[in-house]
Amino acid sequence: MGTLFGTDGIRGEANRHPMDAFIAFAVGQAVTHVLKKKGHTTRVIIGKDTRISGYMLESALESGITSMGGVPYLVGVLPTPGIAFVTESMRADAGIVISASHNPYQDNGIKIFSGAGFKLSDAQEAEIEELILGGRLPEMVPPPRDMGHAFRLSDVHGRYIVFLKSTFSRSLSMEGMKIVMDTAHGATYTVAPEAFTELGADLTVINNTPNGLNINDQCGSQHTEALKKKVVETGSAIGLAFDGDGDRLIAVDEKGNTITGDQILLICARMLHDEGKLTNDLVVSTVMSNLGFIIACKKYGFKHHAAQVGDRNVLEDMQRLGAVIGGEDSGHMIFANHHTTGDGIITALQLVSAMLRSGKPLSELARLMDVLPQKLINIDVARKPDIATISEIVEAIRQVEAELGEQGRVLVRYSGTQNMCRVMVEGPTKEQTEKYCSRIADAVRAALA
Repeated sequence: MGTLFGTDGIRGEANRHPMDAFIAFAVGQAVTHVLKKKGHTTRVIIGKDTRISGYMLESALESGITSMGGVPYLVGVLPTPGIAFVTESMRADAGIVISASHNPYQDNGIKIFSGAGFKLSDAQEAEIEELILGGRLPEMVPPPRDMGHAFRLSDVHGRYIVFLKSTFSRSLSMEGMKIVMDTAHGATYTVAPEAFTELGADLTVINNTPNGLNINDQCGSQHTEALKKKVVETGSAIGLAFDGDGDRLIAVDEKGNTITGDQILLICARMLHDEGKLTNDLVVSTVMSNLGFIIACKKYGFKHHAAQVGDRNVLEDMQRLGAVIGGEDSGHMIFANHHTTGDGIITALQLVSAMLRSGKPLSELARLMDVLPQKLINIDVARKPDIATISEIVEAIRQVEAELGEQGRVLVRYSGTQNMCRVMVEGPTKEQTEKYCSRIADAVRAALA
């Protein structure tokens, strides 16, 4: 497992290498030490998704925290945004999530929230990384009498569900509304169905039997084929697909069409605007957003800002510019008037709210923007040098951009969590878009695969 600190913490194939338990142990120690204050016991919330390696890493984190005199609170399986909520609600010093989000079960990672429910600052992450890599943690361990002890919390699901329901207006009702939900055999498999059922939805749930190995496996926000089929088969108004840790949402309309993250973001922004709640008339997305989204923002008079890819970049720009809504086309949305981080269940509740308030089916709301042809190719790479230094790739991009002119755009970037380069091209037609994307992807494969 590599040690990558940043928006997504440490990631790697945690159930394939025993060394990863030692890294998790060190993370627990380092977080506890960094947050230690005189006369105060460091309290840390630990949650996880459903992948099998979570048990090993949970125990390792617990051991690392207690060895440094901290007190871990184990909450078990809970969505990533649920951990952020519990951390802030309990006034803990930090929250740690064991999850690799939408990645397959073989991967796992660690995400860290501050006591306020936000991702840690760059300075705090750098300090934690330095402690882990510097090898000085063993000499910082307190004497045995000062070690901490762990607690397991059993009531957090109920607390989180109450919080989720509070984001859905009491003036609205889902009673009789047919909804299909795909929980990706992941962290939302209990709380999301319970929240929607308590709000009156006529709910059908699929992919909600996790076994540690099936998380995100041909299901959830990355694979909506089964959800589309079930929506049409049941005559449902909407399908909701979460990813493994529950911070993303992709939807399906009543006709079985996928609704992208950009479309969800625009629908919800329009709802906020109509209610007079779209602060500064501003929407924040990322450079990966479809060109159709940018055109639609201009059409409806919204100011638009494109942040760099990553939910933390989106949130930082939202806070800096005074926006209450932002998100990524992947389905990661942040509603700053409801939560400190992206929450797929809150996004689902807001999308259903938009349908109920407008009285329109999701297929009609989705037409608020035209999704321009877009092609994304992911290429496995052996290394990640600066793309600007690779002449073959630079030249391929230059040629495509020249041919597209103002009718499209190109974005080439590395994945932040995998050894992968993402090539995205938008163009006037599907054929041209696929041709140009393949041309650049071939250059990337030749240089880096």
